[in-house]
Amino acid sequence: MKNVAVIGAGTMGNGIAHTFAQSGFQVQLIDISEASLERGMQTIAKNLDRMVAKGKITETDKANTLGNITTFTTIPEGVKNASLVVEAATENVDLKLNIFKQLDKACAEDTILASNTSSISITQIAAVTNRPEKVIGMHFMNPVPIMKLVEIIRGYNTSDAVTKTIMELSKQLGKTPTEVNDYPGFVANRILMPMLNEAIETLYNGVAGVQEIDTVMKLGMAHPMGPLQLADFIGLDICLSILNVMYDGFKNPKYAPCPLLVNMVSAGKLGVKSGEGFYDYSESRKAEHVAKQFLK
Repeated sequence: MKNVAVIGAGTMGNGIAHTFAQSGFQVQLIDISEASLERGMQTIAKNLDRMVAKGKITETDKANTLGNITTFTTIPEGVKNASLVVEAATENVDLKLNIFKQLDKACAEDTILASNTSSISITQIAAVTNRPEKVIGMHFMNPVPIMKLVEIIRGYNTSDAVTKTIMELSKQLGKTPTEVNDYPGFVANRILMPMLNEAIETLYNGVAGVQEIDTVMKLGMAHPMGPLQLADFIGLDICLSILNVMYDGFKNPKYAPCPLLVNMVSAGKLGVKSGEGFYDYSESRKAEHVAKQFLK
């Protein structure tokens, strides 16, 4: 298995493409937008530059990695010769189901179809294909080139052979694969998202402010990043989507999104990607931060 297609050139997609390409795989990176593909490749190049600067890879390694990636704007063209396709599109059920219907038609019969979904049922995704035994979850963590964990999610019909293949493949990438069963949120987000939601509830109820909540969790619980800042980096819209999937799946009120989270997403305050969430990431704030650092 040396040819891998990745659907989506966003944060997760370009990270997955980078990781496979750096490990010597030929990667077809697919997105409907040429602009997204260009941004994705620029991100990969910048991340490789950082690795070169730190002495982790050489300029030759960087060139080889970039040379292993080819971009496409259509699925049928992009998945040719792919032994594995990893879907990393937006966390939206209808979008993912539509993509997997297309992949099932466009890919060879023996191609394995994987989803990077962080919460949506692999069994549900597999059901729209004619190869449910070859559909599996590969939930990479962000940033993909650095984080070691890959949650491997077996759908109801995922075969033992496919699971073994993907577990071994993940190890070839230098990752630590961990097999989990197909329930809403799997393991990572089933535990993480209620914690983030509870931090938002704590703010919503006026128990403490943003900085105070994050400080308690960083200093008291040894978290590298406070939960509200982490939610901003994940994307508040993504957090809301995952909580809704778990709430719909379990019908348990403990997974119900906090009204403050719902309102912030409705208002377009999505975190880092929109420039504002629980923290301000606007250019003016960045300039102010740089000035303060310079004056120290």
